[in-house]
Amino acid sequence: MKPDQFPPEIQSYLVPSPAGLYLYECLGCGNTFDVGRLLYTCPDCKSVLMIRDREWERLKAVPGDLWRKIFDYRSMLTIPALRGIYRFHELLGSVLPLDAVVYLGEGHTPVIASNERLCDWTGLPVFFKNDGQNPSASFKDRGMASAFSYLNFLLKAGSLTDVLAVCASTGDTSASAALYASYLGDAVKSAVLLPHGKVTPQQLGQPLGSGARVIEIPGVFDDCMKVVEFLSENFPVALMNSKNPWRILGQESYSYEIAQAFDYEVGNLAVAVPIGNAGNITAVLQGFLKLLDLGIISSLPWVVGVQSAHANPVFLYYLETDPRKRSYRPVRVQPSVAQAAMIGNPVSMPRVMRLVERYRDLAGYEAFQAVEVSEQEIMDAMLWANRNGHVACTQGGECLAGIRKAVAGGSVPRDRAAVLDATAHALKFAVFQEKYFSDSFEPEFSISPRPELQNAPTCIPVPEDLPSPLSRKDLSPSELKAYVEYAAGKVAGILGLESE
Repeated sequence: MKPDQFPPEIQSYLVPSPAGLYLYECLGCGNTFDVGRLLYTCPDCKSVLMIRDREWERLKAVPGDLWRKIFDYRSMLTIPALRGIYRFHELLGSVLPLDAVVYLGEGHTPVIASNERLCDWTGLPVFFKNDGQNPSASFKDRGMASAFSYLNFLLKAGSLTDVLAVCASTGDTSASAALYASYLGDAVKSAVLLPHGKVTPQQLGQPLGSGARVIEIPGVFDDCMKVVEFLSENFPVALMNSKNPWRILGQESYSYEIAQAFDYEVGNLAVAVPIGNAGNITAVLQGFLKLLDLGIISSLPWVVGVQSAHANPVFLYYLETDPRKRSYRPVRVQPSVAQAAMIGNPVSMPRVMRLVERYRDLAGYEAFQAVEVSEQEIMDAMLWANRNGHVACTQGGECLAGIRKAVAGGSVPRDRAAVLDATAHALKFAVFQEKYFSDSFEPEFSISPRPELQNAPTCIPVPEDLPSPLSRKDLSPSELKAYVEYAAGKVAGILGLESE
């Protein structure tokens, strides 16, 4: 639909103009800095930054019910810049003109209701939000759309030239950063640092296909992150990890889409999010807080952060219920099938600490929970989800396992509905499914396949005296008929079919 086809009272709101006053705000010393330059940590105290709109209060002049209509009507527009996450322009990028927006099809990912069998297995109604249906097949595209739109804005303004975008990654970040950089052409080059041998072949192929310079580093993600942090502090590069506060802004759209999918009635939801570098859960918490502040939602959903026991610093921090006794300590990770969450020292942990405190103040202590699951539980849950019509990755399995464990333990009541984050497409992690089916996991994963979840192809042997397409390409009609009848008989026997 075109803007002039909408109700008159909505038309003036449909296509937004740049507005607001965005600043970087340091979570350590509280100092603020102009967003006209690239910053990732505070120049004064080196703490992480958040982006604040100093003119946020202006948005409260629009009632919550009108905001809901604006966002819902925008979903029907055909203007490319407003088709994705920037239909929530005022909440996550109001200073950007629409001609700077980079849109590759991100956002609008579906929320899929689970069947009765999976809901019974989990213990409550379950929905998967399939963020693997983003352009690079992961949720990272939300943040990259924001970060690269900001870079594009600076390029158009002449503030930047010849940008080198760099990131550390376990796979999804590199795929997304390389994709968005390639769209901007010669103005932006990309380089990605990956932990050697810790990325699936499917994920390695994505940045290579987009033309990025791929560099493998001995160690794990945390080691790669240290290198790119040093580069961003000492060389003229654009850091594209979630330490970049523009990434967090874009990922807030996940919360906005969940609210929209449930008609802005989210108070009875439990939203499960895997915790890796903690950028996504930061964005989810902040997104829901913004919606509540503007009256777009009337109550906050619960948020459940899930970690593998092989990479669990956030879980260990919140295991202590007394805030005065909590002490954050990074951990040395062990191999995990949830590779995107295999991070022992999340850079966004200071953001999480700040937001969880505020979230619990507004919605109650139980409104944020951290849950730990085993590698076995992650794989079993992923395969069971996909046996029931989903395309969940290992992180999606991590969320399902976490919610199931929380329900069984009584910390999440059965009268809530769970929305689970399938952060990437299942095909990105096919190697782990293959290891499960063939019982070939390395001992450090501590995974023993359950026979009822294993699967393998069945090959039909062909007798040597029976001509087949394998032996000859030019079968006669009678030979082809004999082969088809033989093969069909074998297939019928395997499937337990009886002729009519």
